[in-house]
Formats: sequence, C-alpha cells, structure tokens
Amino acid sequence: MQTIFLAGSSRGVGREIAKLLLENEPPLVRLVTLLRNPTYAVELEALGAKVMLGDALDNPTLEAAMSNCGAIDAVITTMGGLPSDRGERADCEGNKNLIDLAVKRGVKKFILVSSIGSGNSVVAIAPQVLQALGAILKEKEKAEQHLVNSGLTYTIIRPGGLKSEAATGNAVLTEDPTISGIIHRTDVARLVCDCLNSDRANNKVLSAIDRHMLFKPVQFEIFDL
Repeated sequence: MQTIFLAGSSRGVGREIAKLLLENEPPLVRLVTLLRNPTYAVELEALGAKVMLGDALDNPTLEAAMSNCGAIDAVITTMGGLPSDRGERADCEGNKNLIDLAVKRGVKKFILVSSIGSGNSVVAIAPQVLQALGAILKEKEKAEQHLVNSGLTYTIIRPGGLKSEAATGNAVLTEDPTISGIIHRTDVARLVCDCLNSDRANNKVLSAIDRHMLFKPVQFEIFDL
C-alpha cells in the first residue's frame, strides 16, 4: 500500500484529493495529511487520513511531521496563499521546504499543483489577471523551478480558473502552455490522482482545463495519461 503525503488538504483542491484517495473501503492508499490548523483534523480523520500537525514555512515542524509517518512513496502539494498575504508565502518557500525534505527522504514522486500563468504559461492569461496575481504566479514559478531542479520524479499541474462545483468529467491535461480556461476543483483532483499512478506524467508540466470551458475556442493536443 502506497503512503501519500498531502499538503494543502484543509480546503479546495487538496480536500478533494483527500476524498478521492480515500473513497474506497478499505482505502487503497495510506494518506498522511499536513495541517497547520488543527480545526480541520476531525474532518480529515473522519475520511480516513492520518493527520500530522506542522507548518511548511517552519522547517523543524515540517520535518518532524514527515519523519513521524514512516516511508513516503509520493508527495502531493496544493499549498498556496492569498493575494493579501504578506511575508514568506507557502506558494514558494513552503513548497521549497517540502521539496527539499522529499529529496532527503527518498520520495519516489512529487506532484505540485501550481497555476496557469506560472512559468511559460504566462502567455495564456489576460493582462488584468497578470496584474492582480503576478506576484503569486512568480512565487509559484520559483517553486516549479526548484522542483524541476531537485532531481525528484515530478509532475507539475497548472489548473485554470477554479470553481467549487461538481465534477463535469470533461477536464483534460495538455502540454500546450498557451491554453487557458475554467476547471472545477473536483476535476483537478481527479486529474492529480490519475497522474499519481501514470508513468507518462513523470517529469511533465501540464495545464489542466475543462475542454468545454476554454476562454478561447482553439484546437490543442490533449495529453493522454
């Protein structure tokens, strides 16, 4: 049974990933979640996750959390901050700490959920979006580059604009960095879980969008897992 270490599970895409990984009875994986806020522990434990308290921006607590859960096969992180956040951000520094410890612990695969607009996909977003989110996207880009240079087997998934609605089943991945659109968080979670066990996704940077919710109706090549 694989042990998956998940950071960013208190809400959003991370919470949806936790639900999918633990949907079988009994679960097919052992899921360990990192939480900074213990408020969400009861909900995650009810799903079947093992909760470790720690802060990715505080390396000693992060290292203690990872050390206390045994061997880790894969790490998934959806950590990120808000535009109003000040100081060190989980988007960059938190994820970099997690990457460094994954290297140290010999993790086999690392999945980073980033965002369209990061790195070479900056061309896919509108100028007003870049103006509003440019600082966050730069931090995400730094984390992406740190992962690529880490030596870990990685998958970087860049979702488009996120909505908290039921899965459509129309979400796809593409290596085309010019594509942008909307995608539901539940669909992103499914794509992340699909990448977890796909060797084709290894060492790839992929944009995630709903094929029926593109900002512009264009042709693009779908990445087949």
